[in-house]
Amino acid sequence: MDSVLSVTAQCKQRETQVQAQSESSRFEQTMLSHLDAAYNLARWLTRNDTDAEDVVQEAYLRDNSRAWLLKIVRNSCYTWLQQNRVHELATEFDEQLHSGESETPEILVLDNITRHWLKHALEALPPEFREAVILRELEGFSYKEIASITEVPVGTVMSRLARARKRLQQYLADDKKER
Repeated sequence: MDSVLSVTAQCKQRETQVQAQSESSRFEQTMLSHLDAAYNLARWLTRNDTDAEDVVQEAYLRDNSRAWLLKIVRNSCYTWLQQNRVHELATEFDEQLHSGESETPEILVLDNITRHWLKHALEALPPEFREAVILRELEGFSYKEIASITEVPVGTVMSRLARARKRLQQYLADDKKER
């Protein structure tokens, strides 16, 4: 009778181990599928490949879903920026952006703006504007998802995107004038 109980206990223990391995494998597959998005966000926020890798690695050790992972990456980036580059977190009010008409994004696209110029324009944005654009345009998150990741109201996300787009238009229009 004891041997039957022992075999039953061993079977249950093995079943638990297999289940844990399966959950671990699913976790790894889920996390790895979002690693590129996490790195992309961290790279745009820190503007440095090595720093982005460090931040993503730290965040990766903490989580198990894409939006939550990106939220952790975002928070880790801001913590890192506060410790290493405080001056980049300041957002200045640009009087020129809020006066008069400017070219629309469609016109700018039709003018064949290259990726090089767009990259520089994105990097010129303050971090909170840059993250909104990256999460929306490059990662495809909805306004609601961005609000959850950045822990701000949806209206703030919309405002940041509008202001970021306005700055991008101005940056690219100024660049076009210089050419």
